[in-house]
Amino acid sequence: MNEAELKNLWLATSQKMEAQFVINIKNTEDFARMKTYHLLGSMKPIKIFTILAGLLWVGGGIGILTPVYLFAFEKANKYFLFSVTIQIVLSAIALFVYVYQLVLIYQTEITEPILKTQERLARLRISTLWVTRILFLQLPVWTTFWWYGNPFTDWTLLQLLVSFSVTMLFAAVAVWLFFNIKFENRNKKWFRLIFDGREWSPLLKSMEILEEVEAYKTAK
Repeated sequence: MNEAELKNLWLATSQKMEAQFVINIKNTEDFARMKTYHLLGSMKPIKIFTILAGLLWVGGGIGILTPVYLFAFEKANKYFLFSVTIQIVLSAIALFVYVYQLVLIYQTEITEPILKTQERLARLRISTLWVTRILFLQLPVWTTFWWYGNPFTDWTLLQLLVSFSVTMLFAAVAVWLFFNIKFENRNKKWFRLIFDGREWSPLLKSMEILEEVEAYKTAK
């Protein structure tokens, strides 16, 4: 076999290997898209349920609070009124985020480029962290809605100490979670305890699949 034949053989082999590589990449990407599409689809039921429950909670809260603010504000227990108001406002913000997430999920197409899907997953990840932070900010007001009168004159010392201590503890936990719920802490036990479920696990799995595809393409 002369030099020209060896060169032609090498070129033919190289072209076959390149063609096979392209086929492997395409098959890998197709599988990744399909798997990611189904993983995100599995998140739809919990998102829809949460949105419906949120609509009932926020809508009911607004329906109850509006006449109180308009016609009975002076007589209302301000601690209860403001505590519930804060809960409703934070829930409404969270509801908006859930609607945004559901739109992102429904916009995901099985044929779209992987880079576009990764960008969508990044937005889902960021919004999931933020909505959890926002919901945890409700913790302190769950301890104040039953307060009444003037705590410093109408309560016993024991009531004052216990109530304020519990509220401060809940507030400290809420603030700590607000600043520590971030993607870098995803492997910590307390983080996994909070996020282990259908709203987080499919998202993480989808991100891992697409990252593996990118790593495979880079390695080749």
